[in-house]
Amino acid sequence: MSIPAKHRDALTLQCEGRVTLTRHPHGCILFFPRPVWEEHRKQIAAWPMSARAWQRIFLGNAVDVELDSAGRVLISPELRAAVGLDKEVMMLGMGTHFEIWNAAKLAEDEAKAVAEAESGGMPDVLSNFSF
Repeated sequence: MSIPAKHRDALTLQCEGRVTLTRHPHGCILFFPRPVWEEHRKQIAAWPMSARAWQRIFLGNAVDVELDSAGRVLISPELRAAVGLDKEVMMLGMGTHFEIWNAAKLAEDEAKAVAEAESGGMPDVLSNFSF
């Protein structure tokens, strides 16, 4: 997958193009600059045994990769299959990391969230949020 130039330049500066990909149970791939991932990895590894299944999802699917000279990353077939990635993907900046989505699944999830909001189903955390 080609990384957009604006993100590629930042990743080259921040982590020399070294990133970690892992699976998220919501159906996307999490894409972390390696130093950010290392902090998350430590936190996840410290979870109690009751969270072992979640540790397997996040840690067991983690793959270290590097941007190639053309600014691309290779996403393993296992990760692509786990989240249903095909040719149409979306890469969303989420502050400290990115999410990589099957474009159709993302559109479906966003439409569902909007429909829930229109019927009064906004999460409580957003009740006082405004731009």
